[in-house]
Amino acid sequence: MQPFALNYARPAVESQSTVPYVYDTGLQLNVLFDGRVAARDLALLREVGTTTSTAGSKTHFDD
Repeated sequence: MQPFALNYARPAVESQSTVPYVYDTGLQLNVLFDGRVAARDLALLREVGTTTSTAGSKTHFDD
């Protein structure tokens, strides 16, 4: 028997945009390619509104 919700679940759509930062597992922060913390780059935050990652879902089981 298949759970009801799986009848309506859809795979996540991959974003076509690229972001100028990556997730650093050691720091547990998004960092720019030059090594600076992405959340401290005010120009970047004005442009994209926020920096997001999947860090919470990788480190916390209750998300």
